[in-house]
Amino acid sequence: MTTMIAPYANLPDPERQRGFYADVPFKRLIAFFLDLFIILSISIVVALLTFGLAFFVFFGVAGIVGFIYRTLSIAGGSATWGMRLMAIELRRQDGARLTTLDAFLHTAAFYISFGIVPVQVISAICMLTTPRGQGLSDMLFGTVALNRRARN
Repeated sequence: MTTMIAPYANLPDPERQRGFYADVPFKRLIAFFLDLFIILSISIVVALLTFGLAFFVFFGVAGIVGFIYRTLSIAGGSATWGMRLMAIELRRQDGARLTTLDAFLHTAAFYISFGIVPVQVISAICMLTTPRGQGLSDMLFGTVALNRRARN
């Protein structure tokens, strides 16, 4: 007979270890704007490399660049560069870092929720009111944003 491990059992408890969740929603917001700056900068470079032709479809280019950037950076370190600058990272409910497939699915859910304003508003409210500060895509995939532990 196997025993079931409770979901999130391998993650810090939000009541007893509040420091892991302190200010995470605010840090995610700042990370979002840092990532947006990075994505737009890369997109401008891509557009210039096409001799300006990509400026005609700039929002599409930025969307594709953003999806690739977000997926690869989360797969590579469980955080985007903006999240890393804000000292937060995403973890699965078993405490592990996100895999490439996890990062792809999380990014797809993020894009879908971001594209539907009421869903994004509900997601933001969830981040501010749930014990682990999870948005809808986090709840869907069992991910949590945590403050990174200090490295010695």
